[in-house]
Amino acid sequence: MQVQLNKQLISSRLKNVYDGWRNASQNDEYGSIADAEALLLLSGDPAGEDEPVRKGTAFQTWLLGYEFPSTLLLFQKDKLLILCSASKAKFLHQIKEGNPPVPVEILVQAKAKEPPSDALPKFVEAYTSFKRVGSLVKEVCTGKLMTEWEQGVSKADKKPELVDMAPALSAFMAVKDEEEMKCIRTAANLTSTLLVHHIVLKLEMILDKEAKITHEQFATQIEARLGSGEGEAAKGPDMKVWSKGRGLNDVDWASTEFCYSPIIQSRSTTTGYDLRSTAESSSDTIAHKGVFLIAVGMRYKGYCANLGRSIIVDPSKEQEAIYNLLLSMQSEMLREIKDGVSAREVYQRALDIVKKEKPELEKNFVKNAGFGTGVEFRDSAYLLSSKNSKHLKTDMVLNLSLGFSDLLDDNGKKYALHIVDTIRVGADRSTLLTEGAKSTKDTLFFLNPENEIEVEADKPSKPSKKAPVKPLVNGSPVKNKTVGGKVLRNKTRSAAQEEVLMTAAAKIKDHQQQLHEGLQSAGLAKYSEGASGGGEKEGKTWKRFQSYKGESALPREVESLRISVDRKAQTIVLPVHGFAVPFHINTIKNVSKNDEGDYTYLRINFQTPGQLAGKKDDTPFEDPDSTFIRSVTYRSSDGHRFDTISKQITDLKKEVNKREQQKKEMADVIEQDVLLEIKGRRAHKLPEVFVRPALDGKRLPGEVEIHQNGLRYQSPMGSQKIDVLFTNIKHLFFQPCDKELMVIVHIHLRAPIMIGKKKAHDIQFFREASDVQFDETGNRKRKHRYGDEDEIEMEQQERKRRQMLNKEFKLFAERIAEAASTSMGETLEVDIPFRELSFEGVPFRTNVRLQPTTECLVHLIDPPFLVVTLNEIEIASLERVQFSLKQFDLVLIFKDFTKPPLHINSIPSGQLDDVKNWLDSVDIPLGEGPVNLNWGPIMKTINESPYDFFQQGGWRSFLGGGDVDSDADEGSDSESEFEADPEELQSEESSADASEYDGSDASDDSGSGSGYDDDSDDGDDWEELERKAAKSDSKRAAEAKGTRGDSDSDDDRPKKKKAPAKPKANGKNKKR
Repeated sequence: MQVQLNKQLISSRLKNVYDGWRNASQNDEYGSIADAEALLLLSGDPAGEDEPVRKGTAFQTWLLGYEFPSTLLLFQKDKLLILCSASKAKFLHQIKEGNPPVPVEILVQAKAKEPPSDALPKFVEAYTSFKRVGSLVKEVCTGKLMTEWEQGVSKADKKPELVDMAPALSAFMAVKDEEEMKCIRTAANLTSTLLVHHIVLKLEMILDKEAKITHEQFATQIEARLGSGEGEAAKGPDMKVWSKGRGLNDVDWASTEFCYSPIIQSRSTTTGYDLRSTAESSSDTIAHKGVFLIAVGMRYKGYCANLGRSIIVDPSKEQEAIYNLLLSMQSEMLREIKDGVSAREVYQRALDIVKKEKPELEKNFVKNAGFGTGVEFRDSAYLLSSKNSKHLKTDMVLNLSLGFSDLLDDNGKKYALHIVDTIRVGADRSTLLTEGAKSTKDTLFFLNPENEIEVEADKPSKPSKKAPVKPLVNGSPVKNKTVGGKVLRNKTRSAAQEEVLMTAAAKIKDHQQQLHEGLQSAGLAKYSEGASGGGEKEGKTWKRFQSYKGESALPREVESLRISVDRKAQTIVLPVHGFAVPFHINTIKNVSKNDEGDYTYLRINFQTPGQLAGKKDDTPFEDPDSTFIRSVTYRSSDGHRFDTISKQITDLKKEVNKREQQKKEMADVIEQDVLLEIKGRRAHKLPEVFVRPALDGKRLPGEVEIHQNGLRYQSPMGSQKIDVLFTNIKHLFFQPCDKELMVIVHIHLRAPIMIGKKKAHDIQFFREASDVQFDETGNRKRKHRYGDEDEIEMEQQERKRRQMLNKEFKLFAERIAEAASTSMGETLEVDIPFRELSFEGVPFRTNVRLQPTTECLVHLIDPPFLVVTLNEIEIASLERVQFSLKQFDLVLIFKDFTKPPLHINSIPSGQLDDVKNWLDSVDIPLGEGPVNLNWGPIMKTINESPYDFFQQGGWRSFLGGGDVDSDADEGSDSESEFEADPEELQSEESSADASEYDGSDASDDSGSGSGYDDDSDDGDDWEELERKAAKSDSKRAAEAKGTRGDSDSDDDRPKKKKAPAKPKANGKNKKR
């Protein structure tokens, strides 16, 4: 589908251009073209991405809605002549359908391989027929068409006189209509949101932590809020920031970009402060004190908005007074800037305020107070300077920029201050379009003297001065900040002195300590003395089996006293001393056959106690003390018969094992109640959806219906259906198709159901969405640079289709939740994955993107699906957390200890902090270690006596979670009881895995990750204790030195350098 031009809007703006041109006089805003007989607008190849938008490009975009490179426009009094390629002509022909004020003639150039047409000569002839032509004389265009144009003009006999029409084009674009104002308001809201909800908060965090980051890096991080990367690694807009803005729900992010790279300046900027919009963020490290200048501008659908702020840390009284002057000056200028006022009068009024309030700063005041803005970021025709006599009109948009440069602080160093906002000119006064972080309480931070804090800390009567244990839930992010231990505070100094917010790491540590304490107390309460053997229920039980009820039931084949296999009775009948003795297949372990000479030997091995070792438990027996036959061997010269018997026994064994396994797997499958179909009205339907797990037969879309007590998926042929009752729905998810290939409604069941011949824990309804939304060039400016209208239109249609898909599926999911809540009386909510919190890992065999939701951690794109309910997790263990490794593993241990832990492997180390923050935010205790633990034997040991496990320290001492403090040494005594057997671990772990940690001191590494050494004393104190111990009892000190790892005496503890013993990874715990 081709690009649709707004024909009515183009005709309206063409009419404004011709009306202004025809009625122009030498003294008005269109005076530059008053004597022009024609207007020439040239457009060559697109400008570079880093170059500012040219006025010709801006005017073309304003007039036509898109940029058309390599296109020439000649405005004549009686018609509009356009020279372009054949592909562009298809789009521009639409202008003729919009009732333009003058006829439109389009000259089409020949394609590269076609013979040249007469289009360019005709255009040159029309151009050279005039004496005075208005043009953008200062703009230089390049490209193949421009070369041909210059050659054609140079061959002409006469050439017209050129006059600069730039002021007139600025006047045409200066007054904004309602469509333009919508785009500018959105751009202003985007800019304000980015400033308030990211830039200021991020800067405060940098000051708080005294982080070392350059101005350039900070600017890059700000730009990343709009998305970064390309292809599969591409990240979309940071909705955690943008969702906080108003009116940004339906933003077209592909049409959103920065006007320029954000400008961050501090007193460490080597080039000094620069108030121009062309300044750049330097590669110098940001200072942590003094004046900080911020400038950021955003463009939405081609229209710009801009703002700038000054933030001062530890301001002097002079700086505070100057900043207050800027605030009062801006308020006054908003009243002064109105319809009919000239740009010169605006600047003079601002200068008068400076002369009146602080005359000594007149020389430091900016040379202009702003400029016009819109499609063109900086329109110098409406520069607010002392030399510009142009008058302002209602609905013009200006960038009001007030500031002082080359100011001197108390130390003689130069600094600057500014306040910049985008404003709209009104009939009586102007209004702000950008806002936020401007008042003194938001921008002036005062340092609390260190000695003042120390004095207050020494006072025992004021314990409230200590840092709060918990972070303030609703505390102002501006009023409570620390910079290197000093309080950043505004006008409420007393409140800032009383409460100092902890850093993010300290908050997590404190919160984790509370979680581990709660987990420990809950574990002790749950597994009381009487319930210490709670894990026994998972053990295997003795199962009786019987082959025959009597001799009469034996098959006739046994009369020949030959080995026979009775598949019906699942029995092997063996001749033993002239008797036919039946053995049930469950008593047989395996069968082997080998040939020796003329005979073939058949060996039948039986299940006996003590045979199995390693990962599996022994098979239970009714009386393990009985006498057992381990094996029986038969010899025969008929090798062919023994081959047949061996195969029959092996096949029967496999068949029985398979049947038992299937029976075990189906043990938790439930038989649902009958679905009650809705009556009296039509059921809500979601048509044209596919289902997973897929039904048998050809893959065709069906429809989902909502009934009284459940859902029904109906195949298109009506032959197959899937019913899901509301009572069996545990979680309901909606995943939009943003950055995904499909939109999904996913249902996670409480108990599995049968679909076809397989059981299913999850049922998913989805519809595919094509993946056209990504721009393969990674260039977000294509719309305004290249003019690939067909691709732009396809992308726009794709975005609209995806939005409609998301809306349709989300509405259906909400209807499911509403119907389920009504039917059950319990609230069922739709859970939506947070893509911005996602991380990559390997929960099964492939690397997938795992996304947290409000209640779960999910992977819903490809089967096998993963749905982990967060409130069922007991604790999370972070493993292989080492500086030298690029990946780490996450193990989730469930509150039901009989369930095997879930391993999510190979998570990139760069996402470690994100995973930690997420786990902490959802109140999941976590532990951390440098190596993998063997959770099979560990959970087996814990299940044998959960109460003893918690009695002896529990997870807190086992994984080193939270802040162990003085309990670390006590926990070390009990840890050994839950230490996996090294031999057992060695038998289960491959030598390749073992070699990964070979030669490393696991116990030394674990000390840093577990937190056991957090409260250890200084080295000098331990040496002093050692000397005292040596003096009192030298012999005992020598013995303690030899058995330091095993002794628990107080004399040994000062020498103890390793963390308490932990389960050894891969069966190895070497010492260097």
